[in-house]
Amino acid sequence: MNRVFLLSPANCNGIKAGHLLGPKSRSLLAQRLRTESGAPIGEVFTFLSSLYFRGKLAYALAFARPPEQSMGVAVITPTVGLLPCEAPIGLTQLRDFRRVPIKVKNRRYRNSLCRAAEALADTVGPACEIILLGSIASDKYLSLLQPIFGERLRVPAQFIGLGDMSRGGLLLRCVREQRELDYIAASAIPARIRRTGIIAEDTLD
Repeated sequence: MNRVFLLSPANCNGIKAGHLLGPKSRSLLAQRLRTESGAPIGEVFTFLSSLYFRGKLAYALAFARPPEQSMGVAVITPTVGLLPCEAPIGLTQLRDFRRVPIKVKNRRYRNSLCRAAEALADTVGPACEIILLGSIASDKYLSLLQPIFGERLRVPAQFIGLGDMSRGGLLLRCVREQRELDYIAASAIPARIRRTGIIAEDTLD
C-alpha cells in the first residue's frame, strides 16, 4: 500500500522562531535562512518544535511509500498549503507563517491547504493512503482534508490520549525499532473526542 504523510506545522510564533528572525541571530540556521537558497522547511520546523516535529519527520521519512511522481512527506503550512519536507524556505516565508493563524475560518490558510490537498489527491490516485501526523482533537486539519481524501485519510490509532511529547517519543521509538503504528480512518474518530478535545494538543499541532 502506498502511503504519503502530512505533517502539521511547528509553532512559528514561539521563542525559537523569534531567535531565528532576530536581526542579531548568529546561529547557522538563521544565517542560512537569510541566503537565497534558504533552509529546508523540515529542518526549520524541527528546530522550532524540537521533539514532536523531529519525531514526526523521522517517522514519516522512515515509512513513507509514495507513488511515483509524488512527494512522500509534506508539511502543512499556514500560507502555501503543502510543501515537501525538503523544500527550502527563507526569512520572508517564515515571517508570513507567523502572520497567518491556522484556523478554518482563515481564508488564506483554508484555501491554500485545500488547493494543495486536491492536487495531491489527483497525483497519488485512489489507492494511496494519506496519513496525518498532527492534531485530531480539532477541525483545523480534518474538516478540510477529510472531504478531499475521504476514507484514504488516516491517523495513528496510538495518538489517541497522548500529548505532544509522548507522541514525539513514541514516533522516535518506532523509527529505532522499525515498527510502524496502526492507522485508523479519520472518519472513525469518535465525535466526542473531536468535540471535547480529549486528545492533548501541543502549542500548534
